[in-house]
Amino acid sequence: MFDAASDPLNLLLEGPLLWFADWPANATGVPRSGSAVYTVWDRAGAFVYVGMSGRSATATGSGPFGRLNSHASGRRSGDQFNLYICDRFVLPRVHNRIAEIAAGTLSLDRMTRDYIRTELGFRCATLPSPADAFTTERQLQRGDWPAGQPILNPAA
Repeated sequence: MFDAASDPLNLLLEGPLLWFADWPANATGVPRSGSAVYTVWDRAGAFVYVGMSGRSATATGSGPFGRLNSHASGRRSGDQFNLYICDRFVLPRVHNRIAEIAAGTLSLDRMTRDYIRTELGFRCATLPSPADAFTTERQLQRGDWPAGQPILNPAA
């Protein structure tokens, strides 16, 4: 895992890419508390999403690890990232399978999980404070760095 002493923008752009296919085995360095920003990339190298964890200095919970674990699960309930993935990348693939979804024999959550695990990886950088993490997340959403704006959650 990266720390605040490193250049977070460089780490989020060029640091080791950890594939969701290897989750959670590859997450041993992802912190369970504190503030972090993470970027999500597809296999072609496109910048898909930027997120953060640790909005409150006093927050308890599973921190960045928990946030990424939620994303890796594919469950859409309560996870905006997974909703974005489903809407943008999974639904276009199920146009002829709506009856199966309606009958409960095909799970959109499972398809979302499979897409995430097959196609996406992440980079993560810890930051010293929630304010720093929030500022960095917004900077990346605006595209104020070499990768431009993320596909799924650019700043308006």
